[in-house]
Amino acid sequence: MRAPIGDFDNARPAREVLDQLAAPVAAAVRGWEGPVAADQLLRVDTDPEKADTAAFVETYGADLLESSANCVVVAAKQGGVRTLAGCVVLSSCRVDVNGAVRRTLGARKVSFAPHETAVGETGMEYGGITPIGLPADWPLLLDAEVAALPWVLIGSGSRRGKLIVPGKALAALPGAEIVEGLGQRG
Repeated sequence: MRAPIGDFDNARPAREVLDQLAAPVAAAVRGWEGPVAADQLLRVDTDPEKADTAAFVETYGADLLESSANCVVVAAKQGGVRTLAGCVVLSSCRVDVNGAVRRTLGARKVSFAPHETAVGETGMEYGGITPIGLPADWPLLLDAEVAALPWVLIGSGSRRGKLIVPGKALAALPGAEIVEGLGQRG
């Protein structure tokens, strides 16, 4: 099947290729519920060596520059309590950690979670972390631009392969909150 975005001829419903997803992502896809049918969650194969944005867009399609998103894990601290959260912004943006994230989480201090923490707590590979399959008790901050996309390319939990899903599917994930201005350009 041809993917709805990008230059991928090998799109398959994620439920058909659960063995190619990280364990928490496969579990989330297996138990999928919500306003978007599970067969609209697609997996495409990608070369991990072409993960850099410029190489990725050159290889898989210029339209992906504005229709792909990154999920980063942040650690927020307030009153001695640490909270981990996922933040999803367009790949062409950076997460407004000290503004939008800090305000939304009501935290005194927010920083990107250390590599070991992000990988250990999500069960996903660094560079492939995705909002689908994050711990259900985590806040999930989703930039409004991402939620509004008809289709968005996100990680699959591993560095090889990506998921293509409707933006509204992400907005329906556990703990999801749409945040205006979460992603900042430049």
